[in-house]
Amino acid sequence: MAIATVNPATGETLKTFDALNAGEIEDHLVRAEQAFQEHRGTSFARRAELLLKAAELLDADQDGIARTMTTEMGKPLVQARAEAAKCAKTMRWYAHNAEQLLADEDPDPADVRDSGAVRAVVRYRPLGTVLAVMPWNFPLWQVVRFAAPALMAGNTGLLKHASNVPQTALYIEELFRRAGYPEGCFQTLLIGSGAVEDVLRDPRVAAATLTGSEPAGRSVASIAGDEVKKTVLELGGSDPFVVLPSADLDKAVRVGVTARVQNNGQSCIAAKRFIVHDEVYDAFAERFTDRMAALTVGDPMDENTEVGPLSSEQGRSDLEELVDDAVHQGARALCGGRRPPEHRAGWFYEPTVLAGITPTMRIHREEAFGPVATLYRVADLDEAVALANDVPFGLSSNAWTRDPGEQDRLARDLQAGGVFFNGMTASHPGLPFGGAKRSGYGRELSGHGIREFCNMTTLWFGPED
Repeated sequence: MAIATVNPATGETLKTFDALNAGEIEDHLVRAEQAFQEHRGTSFARRAELLLKAAELLDADQDGIARTMTTEMGKPLVQARAEAAKCAKTMRWYAHNAEQLLADEDPDPADVRDSGAVRAVVRYRPLGTVLAVMPWNFPLWQVVRFAAPALMAGNTGLLKHASNVPQTALYIEELFRRAGYPEGCFQTLLIGSGAVEDVLRDPRVAAATLTGSEPAGRSVASIAGDEVKKTVLELGGSDPFVVLPSADLDKAVRVGVTARVQNNGQSCIAAKRFIVHDEVYDAFAERFTDRMAALTVGDPMDENTEVGPLSSEQGRSDLEELVDDAVHQGARALCGGRRPPEHRAGWFYEPTVLAGITPTMRIHREEAFGPVATLYRVADLDEAVALANDVPFGLSSNAWTRDPGEQDRLARDLQAGGVFFNGMTASHPGLPFGGAKRSGYGRELSGHGIREFCNMTTLWFGPED
């Protein structure tokens, strides 16, 4: 893929960029290593000062960077502004909490005395330069949720962003530079995917984090494993949205629509499979379909638009293939299922609801990255749990029930990195984020996320006499 800004609402190529050559990549690696030697020795107070300044600048830039994101990947402008605000909030959260999250831990002397120690300390030290391979769908948030904790821990960062969001990628580097970070502390690498392996294998790169597809995750994990380097992976998701009889049905419908079409349906943690108990299925399906069909599809720069275009022509084609395969095998499109005829330019797709899904259909097991929801009718909780788990992914899940017993069962048996009861799955700086099964491993955000790229060091002190 060319490194270029292509407006998905029009298909127009607005700006192209040259990929870095080998010498330029080497210069970035040199600067990253030099910056790490400086940044690792800074105090938490100084790191917090820098990150708070970055948050202040981001707030001031909110509308401009929101428009850049919308232009590059098509998210509605209102959602782009919210993404920028969330990033600034997360920067502030880590600025205020990192020192406590990485504070020395002092085991009880009685617990380590039989090792010969008079005392011991566990200390968190930065690893070095972390390579981040990031996707286009949340082009600012995906980066900040890695960068904020990594920088506060004393690491430096190299960003290989998706090739269709180069202006957003360059903005992030410039943001940290304007905030006063040492030269080379955070750098954007405008490179293609073929250049990632050499960067990851370089001894000056200590670890990697990737958010993206399962094939991309396999590739990065394989290379990092060969080099014995730490990785954190957040891969695909096909999150279930389970609705049981005790649910507040109106709220479940309202939140369910938002959960499916947020970011034009292009979110790993979007609700995708709606698993509804037989007692409330008909009522839910009718209300849910009506709301999906009523969504406003259009120019993402329009404040009233609820669903914009998909990010690329290939992305729309991939989604169409999944829908067409399901319909060919007997699924019913309760609404949508086509390109909007009124939007001939750009990569738009109608909000779609499919019913009658069977295990032979590709969409039953593959992630639908766009505004397409699948409906399932189940007879009881056992069937709901089995169906929810019947995919290779396990990123997050939604469950709508006010029954404590059902909540306990779902919390125990849903195979996912999160279970959100009576609300929409979301990421928050104070909560760990990550998945199970083929959705990846490791955690971002919270104290768990900041410690992923730290060397947990045991300090042992023997008697001095």
